[in-house]
Amino acid sequence: MKIISFTEAGRSRIGLLDGDSIIDLAQTNPDLPTDMLSFLQQGETAMAIVRTSQGTPPHFSVNDVKIEALIKRPPKIIAIGLNYRAHALESNMAIPEVPLVFTKQSTSSHGPYDPIHWSEDSKALDYEGELALVIGKNCRRVPKDKASSVIAGFCVLNDVSVRDWQMRGTPPSFTMGKSWDTHCPIGPALVTADEVDPHNLQLKTYVNGELRQDTNTNDLIFDCYHLIEFLSTAFTLEAGDIIATGTPSGVGFAQKPRAMLVVGDTIRIEIEGLGHIENTVIAEPDGTIRF
Repeated sequence: MKIISFTEAGRSRIGLLDGDSIIDLAQTNPDLPTDMLSFLQQGETAMAIVRTSQGTPPHFSVNDVKIEALIKRPPKIIAIGLNYRAHALESNMAIPEVPLVFTKQSTSSHGPYDPIHWSEDSKALDYEGELALVIGKNCRRVPKDKASSVIAGFCVLNDVSVRDWQMRGTPPSFTMGKSWDTHCPIGPALVTADEVDPHNLQLKTYVNGELRQDTNTNDLIFDCYHLIEFLSTAFTLEAGDIIATGTPSGVGFAQKPRAMLVVGDTIRIEIEGLGHIENTVIAEPDGTIRF
């Protein structure tokens, strides 16, 4: 199944995506939550109800609605650095022996087709196309061979990065460079774990139509199940947590010459079986909250 968050006529809810058609779950199952996080927190009970809606006549076309960030405020956005060998090499970093973990603040979560903000505070805005997984149940100390059972599904994510802020200080402060508002576009749909093999998906990133990243997820150093086992050893993973599994080679700062994002650039990230997200860079609007 492909489950989306969307807004229509000023009302936000979740739906089943079938090609370009949407089944409004608020209409087929009025007792279901209308936001993705609450839906995921109901676990398999809610998923089973949604399965009964498959084949229902659609209520909307994707052209009639606005597809929103999959989860507006995820409990956690956990990200993994240097998880493709070629990306570690282009970054002049050693291949990690254990996952390199950092976080993105939940306020960075952003719509799959909404504009990314460029700030005057930096001239080093960059893209990172990534496979993301979404946790479907609260869990701790999950063994690798059971990890697939706690995954609700997969989606596309852009780990937008402000490189100069990321690399400030000794040691660097990844969170400060990774957590700017609008810098985690995610979607377009939650593709349930029964529909894809997360370790054999082609990932492509384009900037203004130019192919920059083209890698299969079978090149991940630490696969999705390893990451769940590793992370859940230390802390509870909660329904709605997002794990960004890392980006392959081809990011802007590694281009020769460097190719950082500027206002007007459009980034499109496609992952086989999961769809695409596409975001244009704009100057941070004057209406942004300021003091």
